[in-house]
Amino acid sequence: MELEFHQLDLRYERLRVRQPARERRLLASLADAGQQMPIVVVTGESVYVVVDGHKRVRCLRRLHRDTVAAVLWDMTACDALIFRHLLQTDATESAFEQAWLLRTLHEDHGLPLDVLARRFDRSVSWVSRRLSLVRTLPDTVQQHVQDGRIVAHAAMKCLVPLARAKPDECVRLAEAIAPHRLTTRQIDHLYQHYLAGPEATRELVLTDPLLVLRLTDDSAPARVGPEASAPEALLTDFHILGAIARRAARRLQHGGGLLPAERARAWRLFDQVQWDFRDLERRCEQELRDARSGSTGGDSESPGEGPGDSPDCSRAADLPWDGPDGPPGRHADGAAA
Repeated sequence: MELEFHQLDLRYERLRVRQPARERRLLASLADAGQQMPIVVVTGESVYVVVDGHKRVRCLRRLHRDTVAAVLWDMTACDALIFRHLLQTDATESAFEQAWLLRTLHEDHGLPLDVLARRFDRSVSWVSRRLSLVRTLPDTVQQHVQDGRIVAHAAMKCLVPLARAKPDECVRLAEAIAPHRLTTRQIDHLYQHYLAGPEATRELVLTDPLLVLRLTDDSAPARVGPEASAPEALLTDFHILGAIARRAARRLQHGGGLLPAERARAWRLFDQVQWDFRDLERRCEQELRDARSGSTGGDSESPGEGPGDSPDCSRAADLPWDGPDGPPGRHADGAAA
């Protein structure tokens, strides 16, 4: 049967998580080949209630189609929702989608918990746990999950525990991360920093979560375990040095946010870093010289990349200095006095 859009009741659209990537693929398929599968409807009061096919309805509307192909199930909406769930072959159905369906059947259609457990072939405890998800998590946060702005698994893993302890903070954290459509790993990363960090860190997570991800993403690529051998520990240290140097360079490239007094302190610290690095350079020359003996004159590496290329003090000029005569003991261009 062909139905016009004004004949459709989409009240159960809220039971499914929107997946923008899959919806874009469906939109392209409908534009190219047209509608291949009908939506599923049941009869309602002067309208047809859609129980399956909400993505197709949205995409067909975006394509400015006049009608949608539908198949009518001769059963109640309650039975149709359960039957659709039992036919569901999509293994990616989230716990929240199950919980929303159970809540609708329990609150809107009046099915007791033991009946739901029997119809879904689950225990009453399973039904109760699923319902507790949507009863614990604030509605505004659930809306972000439904709209696909927060990954359902991340919401269950991170936001539900926070909502049980501090609902207001859960809402603030969800509002901070929702616009960025972060992955589960990124949300978990922010959540761990929010829990373990001081007040300043928690506030930064809430105000600029992307900055927190950038600042913590370049942490040591590997950790030195207590069982690591001396060579493994040394190579890990070199990885850490490189990661920290690149991170500091990026911060300086964006201004660093340093006040004049802080610039003077930063210069003094950088001066000490250079002395420490020169000492490391001399030791590398002594201990790793054989690794560079494969070419004449030790030019096997490109300039500026090998251990023998000393970090000229001119690089320190990249650090802004507002003093009239430069930092103590050095010329303004960073060279040794």
